[in-house]
Amino acid sequence: MKKDFLLLSHYTREELLSLLALASELKEQRKNGEPHALLKGKTLGMIFEKASTRTRVSFEVGMYELGGSALFLSGSDIQLGRGEPIEDMARVLSRYLDGIMIRTFAQETADTLAKFATVPVINGLTDFAHPCQVLADLLTIQEHQGGLEGKTLCFIGDGNNMANSLIVGGIKVGMHVRVACPAAYRPDAGIMAWAEANGGFLCTEDVLASATGADVIYTDVWASMGQEEEAAKRRNAFAGYQVNEAVMAAAAPGAMVLHCLPAHRGEEITAEVLEAHANEIFDEAENRLHAQKAIMVHLMR
Repeated sequence: MKKDFLLLSHYTREELLSLLALASELKEQRKNGEPHALLKGKTLGMIFEKASTRTRVSFEVGMYELGGSALFLSGSDIQLGRGEPIEDMARVLSRYLDGIMIRTFAQETADTLAKFATVPVINGLTDFAHPCQVLADLLTIQEHQGGLEGKTLCFIGDGNNMANSLIVGGIKVGMHVRVACPAAYRPDAGIMAWAEANGGFLCTEDVLASATGADVIYTDVWASMGQEEEAAKRRNAFAGYQVNEAVMAAAAPGAMVLHCLPAHRGEEITAEVLEAHANEIFDEAENRLHAQKAIMVHLMR
């Protein structure tokens, strides 16, 4: 039976920790120049309805390093962009490919693709979830904090796809998760209900209360792709939700900062805080490569 990587809620704690261990192993092999062509002869199709830098480059390089190849399929270049049903596209691509990654808007699109595809499907991002990014985030926290169990993660900003996936991923691996956001921009209600029933979770409008004693401070842009028309409104709503020196003074000594990038310096994070924590943030960006290689090996080997 094929397995997909659509939502972190579909994976157990043990499976997530196993993926992190595999990502660390693949990262070490790459660092040492050891060949690891575990997907030799395999092909990944990459459907992009949303543009990307990190997602495209990390998946293409990852497949190359694993001995396979990747095909870039933009929404405007394939029949999906001309009205072909996703159900038909899934069945066609399954005849050619060994796996499919999709970066799209609606979670339903990724779910339908996975339902009708006979090869593994990876969620490269939807408006609801960003599981690949969070696996990379957990790998980075593990490396910089010496572990995950019992650590406190504070996310400040929009209760978006990043917040949804961080809540699930963090709690699954034994972290305490806090979210600071305006009341009108809270994470998904179902995810928050699950979080409250399954671990240490707090959602508040109080930024400093959320950040107090946190080991990890995380933020994201206030207006994501597709929300450009709301940018001015969102700047007003999130004006007090910035990662700055006051937030870092409230956090635990040695707290790290993460940002999934691209960052808008002076909005969700100050330039000073970003540069002070650049090593962590760009380790996080690099770890997209290693985390996604682990996902592909897990699904396609």
